[in-house]
Amino acid sequence: MSETMNEEPAANSKRSRLWLVAGLAVLVLIAALMWWRSRNIESTDDAYIQADITMIASRVPGTVIAVHVADNQSVKAGAALFEIDPADYETHVRQAEANLAVARAQAQSAEADLTITRTSAPAGVAQARAGLRAAQAQAERAKADVARYESLYKKDEISKQTLDQATSTARALQAQAEQAVALLDGAQTTPQQTAAKQAMVASAQAAVAQAQAALDQARLQLSYTRVVAPADGLVTHKNLQLGSQVQAGAPVLALVGNAPWIVANFKETQLQHMRAGQDVKVKIDAYPAHDFHARVDSVQAGTGSAFSLLPPENASGNFVKVVQRVPVKLVFDPLPDAALHLVPGMSAVTRVDVSTSRGAPAVAAR
Repeated sequence: MSETMNEEPAANSKRSRLWLVAGLAVLVLIAALMWWRSRNIESTDDAYIQADITMIASRVPGTVIAVHVADNQSVKAGAALFEIDPADYETHVRQAEANLAVARAQAQSAEADLTITRTSAPAGVAQARAGLRAAQAQAERAKADVARYESLYKKDEISKQTLDQATSTARALQAQAEQAVALLDGAQTTPQQTAAKQAMVASAQAAVAQAQAALDQARLQLSYTRVVAPADGLVTHKNLQLGSQVQAGAPVLALVGNAPWIVANFKETQLQHMRAGQDVKVKIDAYPAHDFHARVDSVQAGTGSAFSLLPPENASGNFVKVVQRVPVKLVFDPLPDAALHLVPGMSAVTRVDVSTSRGAPAVAAR
């Protein structure tokens, strides 16, 4: 009986050792499995949500007369954000329209002068030539009369007064002939006159183009008094009220885009097997119950410290090697529901599966 009692504790001890060995084996198997799975995972909790942030500013100065949005309001591309008093800019448009009308009238007048010059110049030349021939004929006849009167005067057949009168008439007609020559020379300057008129037309047309450009600019300035959303997004950082005086180029609100992404700052030692297109599991602190999926897009061309306000100067002083972090862009796939309200700055935890090679190295992806 004593032998039976001694065998039972021995059997219990043996079973306990077996269970212990089995438990250790299971733990080792689980640890090996976890290691096997984790060896292809690169993770970091240094990750944050980013999105396109557009600073909205007026392109012209003025007084705000209408504000169509509120903080955190969702807007579509082309939706009106706010309006500036257009009175001054409408006046500039009317003034530019008047200047354009004057310039066009002057251009029409210059073109009419050019047409008249081209049409009347040949007739003027012909008329001047005819006048020259007539004046020369009269001058020749008067000259012949003077010669005849001189002969008669020598014979005392006419008086000295008659001879003097004939001589004076001949001189006057000779002067008229010389004037006709000058008139013909002037009439024959048609090419020069035409060139001058053409230059005046070109100048007038340039003035029209300048006035048209001024009108286009005035209309463009007027259109800037109504500021619209350049893309879909959420309004934030609104610093705008009715009656506010805004300056051109001074931001008055921000527009956050509806397509967020993640910037994960991985250690440089984690990038060796990272490729564009690899799957990423994402946990966002604000929504711990949701599982998000993403993929690797690209890696920034430089570490985070390289773009800091005071980048490290390792070439000067003592050097201590520190593992750097490199921002990696991860894009959601698919894009999360807009109702979850993922906004820039939210923290995330990312796990990249580097066991697949879906493209070029992420550091070379563009």
